[in-house]
Amino acid sequence: MSKFPDYYKLLNTTKNATTDEIRTAYKKESLKTHPDRLVNVSAAEKKKATEKFQAVADAYYVLSDTQRRKEYDALYASRSFTGSEDPNASTNFFSQFASMFGGAAGAGAGAGASAGPQDPRPDADNVFGDVFDDLLRPEVERRVPWWSYLGAATGGGMGFIIANIPGFMVGAFTGHRLGAIRDAKGKSVAAVFSSLAGDQKAEILRALAMKVLGSAL
Repeated sequence: MSKFPDYYKLLNTTKNATTDEIRTAYKKESLKTHPDRLVNVSAAEKKKATEKFQAVADAYYVLSDTQRRKEYDALYASRSFTGSEDPNASTNFFSQFASMFGGAAGAGAGAGASAGPQDPRPDADNVFGDVFDDLLRPEVERRVPWWSYLGAATGGGMGFIIANIPGFMVGAFTGHRLGAIRDAKGKSVAAVFSSLAGDQKAEILRALAMKVLGSAL
């Protein structure tokens, strides 16, 4: 039997999940698999994590859109496949069946996607950016004009921006850059996050994991 990506298992959810439940599941799995959470790992380990992160983004891209999900479910039910959580199964799926989504890289459910016809898979970073903004929106909307200065001065601004986690210190630079989210009008959290160094991203993702998952993993 050919391997077929089991997107429900990849998101750790069920086939009866609502769209909101799919989105919540993606938030959790993307935080678990984001390669920027890894520090001091080998190139092979980073590559494996990146592939899993992409497969999770693929799953959300397909299941978060009503029409794409309907077509995926029908295809899965009509063929003799062995459901797989292997990221390679998702790669193969998009190479074979992307056309069933009308070009795959088109619009849908707020999931960012690459535009080139040679690369129809969604852009995992853009997909994550969408929910990353959503995760921090309550803090960002409570905008206080001096957060960036407080962050730079104390190195603790991130402790207040992300879930008020006591003792979470990521240094003056990170505190300043992420604190500036509150002050910058029209600038997304994901855009600021993408400009940070790898170790700073790792600290932020660990804090978010603690907030969402109850564990930094």
